[in-house]
Amino acid sequence: MSDTSQLTAHYDGNADLTARIKAALDRGGFRPPLKLNVLAQFDELHMGGRQATERFAANLRINAGSRVLDLGCGLGGPARFIASTTGARVTGVDLTSGYIRAGRELTGMALMLDLVELREGDIRDLPFDAQSFDVVYMIHVGMNIADKATVFEQAARVLKPGGLFGIYDVMALQDNPVQFPVPWASGQDHSALSGPEIYRDGLENAGFRILSQTDRSAFALDTFARMASRQAAAGAPPALGMHLVMGPDAASRIDNMVASLTAGRIAPVEIIAELPR
Repeated sequence: MSDTSQLTAHYDGNADLTARIKAALDRGGFRPPLKLNVLAQFDELHMGGRQATERFAANLRINAGSRVLDLGCGLGGPARFIASTTGARVTGVDLTSGYIRAGRELTGMALMLDLVELREGDIRDLPFDAQSFDVVYMIHVGMNIADKATVFEQAARVLKPGGLFGIYDVMALQDNPVQFPVPWASGQDHSALSGPEIYRDGLENAGFRILSQTDRSAFALDTFARMASRQAAAGAPPALGMHLVMGPDAASRIDNMVASLTAGRIAPVEIIAELPR
């Protein structure tokens, strides 16, 4: 995706995101300091949610001394979780100003401003010195970026030698794999789904050595099934849920994505790569 105005319009189209989230939290009686398990109901929008973040982060060799960079951080849910569980300092960068404003507010309400910094910016042109980070990761970001090669080159530039780059993205297993809208795009013009081979080639060209590739489809399908079961039992969407961020058509976006996942046309794929010393 080269036209950033289309991308920001898609994600920033929901007016007053911060106000809407705070109103929902207030209605639920949630007050600072906010628990991350409460926020996880809407601030981890990727397939598998918090459980996916746990599995992914466990493969990234993060500890309390790590400096970590989250590319396309959104509201900062994974960044806050990783910082809280490891003690690492996590910086998140995202193009969408509304997400960054809301994410900073949530980080403050979770009393985590000492460990998590969220910044507005383009991950294809990172404002950091070379070799600044021990770990870089991106979660469900590449579906919006056609120029993945530049992202991977930037990740290699800011990583220290021996550092890890983790990717957990929705990837295409067939041509024209989804019916729109889906969570990351309202139409084909701002979707940039690619197959795992594009990621592997781009990573290797940027100097990375690929350590592992894991298809998380079965796990994601199980998560969606359990989510649907809970909602059916409740008879209504949860007060805190993806609709807070995605808007009123969240259900149709998710249904289209799950249909393609079920049919094997797309998959959530995790790739862990290392920058050689």
